[in-house]
Amino acid sequence: MADIALKPECPVGDGMSTVCNPYTGDVVGSVNTVDASAIDSIVARARKGRRSAQAMSRASRAAVLEGAARLLEQRAEFFALLIVNEAGKTITQARKETARAVNTLVLSAAEARRNSGEVVPFDAFPGSENRTGWFTREPLGIIAAITPFNDPLNLVAHKLGPAIAGGNSVILKPSELTPLSAFHLVEMLIEAGLPEEVVTVVNGNAELGAAIVTAREVRMVSFTGGFATGEAIARSAGLKKLAMDLGGNAAVVVMEDADLGTAVESCVSGAFWAAGQNCIGTQRILIAREVYEDFRDAFVARTKQLRVGDPTDERTEVGPMITAAAARTARAKVDTAIANGATLLCGNQPDGSLYAPTVLEGVPADCSIWQEEAFAPVVCLQPFDSFDDALQHANEVDFSLHAGIFTGSLDRALSAAQLLEASGVMINDSSDYRLDAMPFGGFKHGSMGREGVRFAYEEMTQPKVVCINQKDGVR
Repeated sequence: MADIALKPECPVGDGMSTVCNPYTGDVVGSVNTVDASAIDSIVARARKGRRSAQAMSRASRAAVLEGAARLLEQRAEFFALLIVNEAGKTITQARKETARAVNTLVLSAAEARRNSGEVVPFDAFPGSENRTGWFTREPLGIIAAITPFNDPLNLVAHKLGPAIAGGNSVILKPSELTPLSAFHLVEMLIEAGLPEEVVTVVNGNAELGAAIVTAREVRMVSFTGGFATGEAIARSAGLKKLAMDLGGNAAVVVMEDADLGTAVESCVSGAFWAAGQNCIGTQRILIAREVYEDFRDAFVARTKQLRVGDPTDERTEVGPMITAAAARTARAKVDTAIANGATLLCGNQPDGSLYAPTVLEGVPADCSIWQEEAFAPVVCLQPFDSFDDALQHANEVDFSLHAGIFTGSLDRALSAAQLLEASGVMINDSSDYRLDAMPFGGFKHGSMGREGVRFAYEEMTQPKVVCINQKDGVR
């Protein structure tokens, strides 16, 4: 992979950071870095980009996004291999992420044309019979977007697509571990006709991120990442809009009348996709006691069959974690749970950045691996005696995103949809399902705001009302 050079108008730092393959350790590429001292030039460029973005018609914004989608589709294999090399996803998973990013850009183009506002029925209120008008959706201005390593292409598309559709400029700070996909996506948007200054993509450390977040001209921060960082952003951002996806640890419930074969297969996929580095991954599975042993035995057997290793091999199902340090952290959390009484059913074997898919049972409720998002290929199994018992255990954590339930009962499914404290309830599916058009975000302490193209577009725009008082109107 070639080094990434910033455009001449971009703030240029005096250092380079290397991007390494999580599996091989080989250098994939290098990216110019900037530090917090560059914030004034970063904001100045974004200010210029704001004027350029707002001068674009809806048709031209849509054309750029559609053009970028076509280019991405044409270069899908390049991007898939790039994701494998910088993020460690398997080639199968990387191809799926690329295809989703194409759809994200297409949906964004449609939003640029569709979501323009509405007529306001002023005359529906006595005393306003002579008034008519509407509201439009106007851009916020400059948006700061901070993205994580686990979906280095599609999560960037989820922030850039709606922002561009709404006429905003963006300061984009991708993960320092996986910046290459973001830089290439921005270059492709420019190739499709986006003025260069509309997106300012910068690579740097936490101090740079803090400077961007606190910049007064930034009107919104869209952040995907951990709770501690999200809380720090909320404390320091000042008077601006915040949209955050901070992950989750909602449960999947398996009822006694579930199709166990479907439940096992779905939950294994949901647990170990992307080596468990997935905010909607299946981490806690609650199983009716009547079928607990059958589910447990089948789940462990299927987990042991998973092929772990080289992410470029199409037969591989579980690739590396993002770093060897992440794998060691996962093992430490599991070891702590075992020391406190949990039983290891399989896994817990690190090998560099690889970490064998791990299944536990009997995890104490106060262990971090039960209470918090592991962001690793680790699953906790627990039986329950009643539906109310399952709901109590499912809802006892502070971080929630998607939950799931497997059942043959429509009444039970609808009750779960109402009572599970989650932003999405997947029925007869694991928690790990997302359509890029759906509203997406956490519950409880897990988020602020929503992504999903339409919903992100609305977060990134603001209504402006126009009201006409027709003095000579019909009375």
